[in-house]
Amino acid sequence: RIFDQFAKSRNPHPLPPPTLFSNPQSTMNESSATATSSSTTASSTGNVSSNADENARKVQIYKDNLISRAENLIIKEFPERIVRLNALLETSQFAHRNFSDVYQELNIPVPPPIVVETGSGDASTNAAKRQRLNSSYGVDGEGGGTNVLALPTGRVDCNKAISELILIVKPVIRALVEDSNLLKMWISFMIPKIEDGNNFGVSIQEDTLSEIQSVETEAATFFDQISRYFVTRAKVVSKVAKYPHIDDYRRAVAEVDEKEFLSLWLVLSEVRNRYCSLHDIVIKNMEKLKKPRSSNTDSLY
Repeated sequence: RIFDQFAKSRNPHPLPPPTLFSNPQSTMNESSATATSSSTTASSTGNVSSNADENARKVQIYKDNLISRAENLIIKEFPERIVRLNALLETSQFAHRNFSDVYQELNIPVPPPIVVETGSGDASTNAAKRQRLNSSYGVDGEGGGTNVLALPTGRVDCNKAISELILIVKPVIRALVEDSNLLKMWISFMIPKIEDGNNFGVSIQEDTLSEIQSVETEAATFFDQISRYFVTRAKVVSKVAKYPHIDDYRRAVAEVDEKEFLSLWLVLSEVRNRYCSLHDIVIKNMEKLKKPRSSNTDSLY
C-alpha cells in the first residue's frame, strides 16, 4: 500500500496501456508502399520478359539470314569460285612455271679469304697473330663463323616471286575458312531435336558436318604453313650470313623457296578440290540436309 501511494505521487497521470489497434494513417502508408513495391517488381519483370523476347527475335533473324546466305553460297557462289580457281591455276604464275623463275640472289657477299702466314716462332706468338687476324676480319676465334654486325650491301629481302604468290593465295585460304564455318553453322541449325527412330537423314547431316569441319581445320593449317616458311628461310639466311663461304647454305635457301612455290601451287589446288567436294556432297544430299525427317514416315509401316 505504501509503495502504491509512492508511485501515484511520482506519476499522477500515468500513460494509457497500448491498444491492440494500429494507427490508420501508418497503415495506409504501409499499404501504399507495398503496392508501389509490387508494381515496381511487376514492371521490372515485364521489362526482363520484353528484353528476352526481343533478343530471341534477333537470334531468329540471325539464323534465318545465315540459312539464306549458306544456301546462296552453295548454289551460286561455290561454282563461281571453282571456275575462278581453275582460271588462276592456268595463269603463268602457277602453270608450267620453272623453279628457276622463283630463284632470287641473296644480298650477302662472300668476304675475301683470310691469308695466314706461317713462319717460325713460338706457339704464343702465332696464337696472338691469329687472334689479331680473326678480329680484323670479323671471324670468331672459336670456329663459330663470321661475326655479323651489319651487311655491307644492306638488308636481305624476302623472295619477291614467292611473296607475290602468297598475296594471291592467302585471301583464297581465308575465304575457304569462312565458307566452311558458315556451312558448319547452317547444318547445325538444320539438325532437328533428338528423337527415337527415323534418324537416317540426321546421320547424313552429321557426316556432312564432319566433312566440313575437316575442311575448315585443313584450311587453317595452310596459314601455319606460310608462316613456317618465313621462319625456316630466315634461319637458313642467318646461316649464310654467318658462314658466307659455305655454298650449301646458299643452296638451302633456294631449295626452301622452290619447296614453298610447289606448296603454294598444291594449296591452291587443294582449295579448289575442297570447294568441289563440298559442293558435290551438299548438292547431292540437299533434300536430306534441309529435311532430315520426312512427314509421311508412318505410311512406311
